[in-house]
Amino acid sequence: MHVFLTGASGYVGGVIAEHLLAAGHQVTALARSEAAAATVSSLGAAVRRGDLTDLNGLQEAASRADAVVHTAVDYADQAVQDAESAALKAMLEGLGRGRPFVYTSTGLVYPATSPAPFDEETPLDPDATPQPWKVRGERQVLDEPTVAGVVVRAALVHGRGGSALPQGLIAAARANGAATYIAAGDNRWSTVHVDDLARLYVHIIDQPPAGKAVNAAAPAPTSMREIAEAVAQVTATRAVSITLQQALAAIGPFAHQLTTDQVLDPSRAERLLGWRTTEPGLIQDLTAGSYVAR
Repeated sequence: MHVFLTGASGYVGGVIAEHLLAAGHQVTALARSEAAAATVSSLGAAVRRGDLTDLNGLQEAASRADAVVHTAVDYADQAVQDAESAALKAMLEGLGRGRPFVYTSTGLVYPATSPAPFDEETPLDPDATPQPWKVRGERQVLDEPTVAGVVVRAALVHGRGGSALPQGLIAAARANGAATYIAAGDNRWSTVHVDDLARLYVHIIDQPPAGKAVNAAAPAPTSMREIAEAVAQVTATRAVSITLQQALAAIGPFAHQLTTDQVLDPSRAERLLGWRTTEPGLIQDLTAGSYVAR
């Protein structure tokens, strides 16, 4: 199958490209710069120069594909968020009827009001979520009747020494001499290894559960204190509790997010797609895996 992939020069998208190619699919990947094109080419994918504002190019690339996988994201860049709706419209219009369109979302769309696991039927309100633009993107894809739209809500991604949050926690611990968590740190987050996540995309391309969102998470969540203790071990520092006020002063409003429970129920992906996680969990990955030499 010929897959048009956005975000292939990034952390998650690059691993997805690897797995799609290994499964025998042909991949054409969007690249907005010479450096991105070189990265994409090194993976073995064909390069399509352009970005999310090149609406004609996106529509044409989607029209030539058997499936579209959209992973391009930059949570810190408002321009990327602003461009996404029009970009999705162009790709959805270009993709042939009934073909898979896989949209990459995040577990952070959930309201984070309960330690009970969130399943895909949890109501989402774009006005009451840390990621309103992702909720809107999900709806845009799932409401499009001409394609087999699927949404992947990924838990905290780790593996291969990458991902912003694990890297940031390690860097902060080394800079400050302590790995911090907020209050008791007993709130829990689900996690998923990037290679397990990429295998889920291959499953979806092969047998898309059209019109569905699926959570991508390992079965057992991890507390923030456990994460801090693992970061302390790998950085030879101490795990230290700080107050929410101290965290807000250090990292801003995101500190509130680090006090929530983000536990995802992965049973739909397991049931519909036969997907199971097999890679090391986050704590093992931090203390004895891909983050040790970082």
